[in-house]
Amino acid sequence: MTAPGGRLGRAMLPFALVFFSVGVSTALVYPFLALFLDSAVHASPLQITMFLIVGPLASVFVASALGRLSDRRAIRRALMLLAAFGGFTAAGLTAVVRDYWLLLVINVTGWALAGALFPQTLAYARQVLDRDRPDRAAMGMSALRTVFSVAWVVGPSLAAFVMKAGGFTWLYALSAAMYGIAGLLVLFRFDKDRPPEADPVQTAGADAAGPLEVSWWTLMATAAGFTLLQAPLTLVSQVLPIYIGRYLGGDVSDTGVILGVCAFLEIPFMLTLGAITTRISVRTVVLAGSCCGVAYFALASAATAVWQLVAAQLLNALFISAVAGVGISYMQGMMPRHPGRATALFTNSFPIGAMLAGPLFGLTQHFGYRTVWPIATGVCAVGLVLLWTTRPTRTAAEPAATEPAVT
Repeated sequence: MTAPGGRLGRAMLPFALVFFSVGVSTALVYPFLALFLDSAVHASPLQITMFLIVGPLASVFVASALGRLSDRRAIRRALMLLAAFGGFTAAGLTAVVRDYWLLLVINVTGWALAGALFPQTLAYARQVLDRDRPDRAAMGMSALRTVFSVAWVVGPSLAAFVMKAGGFTWLYALSAAMYGIAGLLVLFRFDKDRPPEADPVQTAGADAAGPLEVSWWTLMATAAGFTLLQAPLTLVSQVLPIYIGRYLGGDVSDTGVILGVCAFLEIPFMLTLGAITTRISVRTVVLAGSCCGVAYFALASAATAVWQLVAAQLLNALFISAVAGVGISYMQGMMPRHPGRATALFTNSFPIGAMLAGPLFGLTQHFGYRTVWPIATGVCAVGLVLLWTTRPTRTAAEPAATEPAVT
C-alpha cells in the first residue's frame, strides 16, 4: 500500500474496488428488503417493522465496537476480512432461508458484521492518505465515496434484471458473490497486520497516541448533527412516491426519474467538492452543503409540478455530496488518531437517521403528506445549527496536514 507521489492513485485502486463491490451488494438487496420480507418470507407488518429496526441497531453497535477495537490494535485488515466473511455468509444464507426468526438472527449477526466493512475500509484509506498525501486526504475520501454512489446507480437496475431471472435466491447469491470479491481484494491486495512498531499506517490512531482530540460533547453533538442532516433523506424517499401521486399528478416512474437525476448529479459533485477541499476548509464545504439541504427542502415544499422537484435535485445533490462525501473527512479530521472510531461514528449516522425517519413518517401520515417538506426542513436546519455551533478546535497534537478538516 506504500505509494509516494504519483503512485497514490494506483494504491487507492483496491479501496475503490472494495467500495464498488460493497456498494453493488447493498444496492442489490437494500431497496428490496421490505418486498423480500413481505412476498418471500410472508412476514407480518409488525415483524417487518421489527426487522427493519433491529438490523440497523445491531449494525450501529457492531460498527462502533469494531471501530474502537481497530484503533487499539493493529487488526484493521483482519476485521475487514471478518466483515467481508460476515456479508458473504449472511447473503448466502438469506438466498435459501425463508424462516423469519432464523433470518432475524442472520440480520443481527452476519449482516450487522458486514456493515462494518464500509467504515473499516474508509478508516484504512484515510490512514494511507494521511501518510502519503495528507493535502489530498479529503479529496481522496470524496473520490472513494463517489465509487459507492456509482455502485448505487448500477445496483438497483441490476437487481431488477436478476430478480426477473432467478428471484430473490439469485439476488442474494449475487450479493454474496460481491462480498466474496471484496474479501479476496482485502486478502490479496491489502497489507497484512503488523505489530505497532512495524506499520504506522495500520496502527495510527491507537489509543496509546493519547486521549480523544475533542471533547465528548463536541463529538456527540457533531454526530447528532450529521444524523439530523441525513434523517430527512430517508423520510423524503419514503414519502416521495405517495406525495407525487397525490399532490403533483405524477406516477411511480417520476420517483425513479427524480432519484436517478439526483444520483447522477452526485457523482461529479462529490469529485468537485473533494477537489475544492484542497483550497477551502472541509468545515466550510460541509456547512455550505447543509445550507443547500435546508434550501432544497424549503423550495420543494412550494413545488406544484414534478419538473420543479427534478430541477431542485441540483440543490439536493450538492447537499448529499457535501454531507455524505466530505462529511466523512470532517469527522475523521476531528479525531486523526482514532480513524476507526471517527468513521464508525459518521457511518452510524445514516442508520440512526433512518430509524428516526420512522416516527417522522408517522407524523406525515397523521398531519398529511404535504407536511413532509416542512418537517424535513426543520430537522435539517437543526442539524445545520448543531454543526455550526460545535466548532471543533485543533489540538496541539493534531498534525497540521489535517487542519483543513476542522478550521
